[in-house]
Amino acid sequence: MCSLALFPPPLPSGQTTLCESNNQLLSGTNTEDRLKQESSPLSLYFPRESLKLHSRTESSSKAAFLDHSETLWMRSATAWRDGGFTGLLNEITNSNTEVPKWLSVSSGCILALLRRVSSFHGSLFPHLTLSSEDMIAEFSQVLNWSDCVVRAFAWHPHTDKFAVALLDDSIKIYNPKSATTPTLKHRLQRSVAAVQWKPLCASALAVACQNCLLVWHVDPCSLSTRPSSGCAQVLSHPGHSPVTSISWSPSGSLLVSASPMDTAMMVWDVAAESCVPLQRVGGGGVTFLSWSPDGSHVLASTPSALFRVWETKMWTCERWPCVKGRCQSGCWSPDGSRLLFTVQGEAVIYGLTFTDTPGVPTCTSKGPQAAAVVADLSETTFNTPDGDIIVGGEIQCLAWDPRGERLAVLLKGDPQAAARPAMIALFKTRTNPIFELLPCGFVQGEPGAEPRLMQFHPNFQHGALLTVCWSTGRITHVPFYFLSAGVPHFGLNGSPSLQRPQERPADFTNQSLFTELIS
Repeated sequence: MCSLALFPPPLPSGQTTLCESNNQLLSGTNTEDRLKQESSPLSLYFPRESLKLHSRTESSSKAAFLDHSETLWMRSATAWRDGGFTGLLNEITNSNTEVPKWLSVSSGCILALLRRVSSFHGSLFPHLTLSSEDMIAEFSQVLNWSDCVVRAFAWHPHTDKFAVALLDDSIKIYNPKSATTPTLKHRLQRSVAAVQWKPLCASALAVACQNCLLVWHVDPCSLSTRPSSGCAQVLSHPGHSPVTSISWSPSGSLLVSASPMDTAMMVWDVAAESCVPLQRVGGGGVTFLSWSPDGSHVLASTPSALFRVWETKMWTCERWPCVKGRCQSGCWSPDGSRLLFTVQGEAVIYGLTFTDTPGVPTCTSKGPQAAAVVADLSETTFNTPDGDIIVGGEIQCLAWDPRGERLAVLLKGDPQAAARPAMIALFKTRTNPIFELLPCGFVQGEPGAEPRLMQFHPNFQHGALLTVCWSTGRITHVPFYFLSAGVPHFGLNGSPSLQRPQERPADFTNQSLFTELIS
């Protein structure tokens, strides 16, 4: 089985991962190498000091403009709109001098009963007691989301442009071929948890917010740097907030969204601004969604120790219980036949296969019966010139490149221990004819920077390109140069070479560390 003990040691302090060539990761040891990487048109830096954060929340500022001469009925209507039935009961209970005594007492008793039921429900599902922001931070794919300068990132599936959601709730769209950088702001665009471009469309960007979904329509030919809020569709459903995850179907016809407060996964028809809730008993909500590239399945994680895999023809699902904790993250192979996922509290990567078994007729073959462990990322101690470094442990998120040949794993580390940094472990993978996993190395940034978020470029022509958002507010792009095993080519090597002398780490090129045997 593949483990971190088979990896080359992390880079010494002062070195940065630049690229992969000839099946090894190359690093830069001087400022010139790093500046060359960071001077790329797509490399960005967002200093925390440059972001204007909200000085007060919307709820705290509302009282400054509240007309205290409102009648009881007006206040009750406002309470119903803002807080629902509980808000209405609370308003009636507090207005005991304006309502009959029996109504005030009855409202107080019902409110106390509802709070007791809510407390019991919260004991079954502890995440329900969290605030909206704490809930997003708990279930986000971004490491340390609350304090992260870059809170969400998304490459466009067809062009070299991307969207970046920042700590101040603004979203910027960057295109190296355009001098215009649109900035998206909306009064409902608070606590952005995820962004994703609509496939087969040049302009639509979905945004998961605290209280709703926004779908921006930004004309790529427009010269406006501040599109109006009228360019955004607002999609909301009662009880479906905060939204922590979204995923478009590969055709772009449907959008699914998840909220830990809602046991239903919402399937949206954005054009019609309508949704269909897909609800199942158990789980306590939905936290993370991922649509397979072939459109046949959707992974839906819950706050509890189970997740579901929906098939999209009849919209039925398979229920998969976990032993220790919830499904933290997952990613699909390019053909949608294999799902890799991780579980909170465990340091392993599991795999599920959804293809028919070879040699078995399609009508009699079934889905996966059990998940297989494909990699063990338990804590491993490496001896480096700077002392011992411990790498491994719990996994924050996974990213698989569109060719299915590089797998990036973001390890959480321990923020309280300098010797246990968060780090990205890179694997070489092969999905056909059998699944194989090989170690490649660690991706590291400038001194003092830890990875927070990562995503592969969807259309990099020379191998794979990994975009990493760092704790310092910097966004860099690490290219992995190789010739795809799925593309016919002529030559002696499987990787373009760079004219750069470099000491080669231990050679794992021909060592198969995880191979799935077909019997």
